[in-house]
Amino acid sequence: MEIHDPNLHLRLMEMCDCYLGTDYASTIQKVADVRSADIQEDALRYLSLALLFTLTEEARQLSFKRKNDKITVTIKHDDEKIALRPPARPVFDSIIAIMRTILHLEQDKGGLPLTLGLKNDRIEVQVKVERVADKETLKVKFPELG
Repeated sequence: MEIHDPNLHLRLMEMCDCYLGTDYASTIQKVADVRSADIQEDALRYLSLALLFTLTEEARQLSFKRKNDKITVTIKHDDEKIALRPPARPVFDSIIAIMRTILHLEQDKGGLPLTLGLKNDRIEVQVKVERVADKETLKVKFPELG
């Protein structure tokens, strides 16, 4: 069982605020290749950039998937997918753990809404996680904007 950290939600929103207005596409590519001594910090950085990138692309879904040792991260529009450089396995595992902790999801499969405060605005997304023997997924569905 994971230890609940009420500050993870706040830290994720702070990281989003920190990166607001940057070039998400190029920054996330750099972040995917950088590893520091703090895996959780790396995971928060990658996750915040992926969420912001998905928002600016006005996409409907952000997906993190691991099948065996292959990790993919995609942003999905109605008919188009954008593949992002995936994070290293420890960072991926930490991203999943962070979302499970924030939403209190301990079961292998579950989902809940998540509200993210961004500067003077907020957005509510739907988060789903699923874990089976050799596969794990995290899907974040965004509301229709505009």
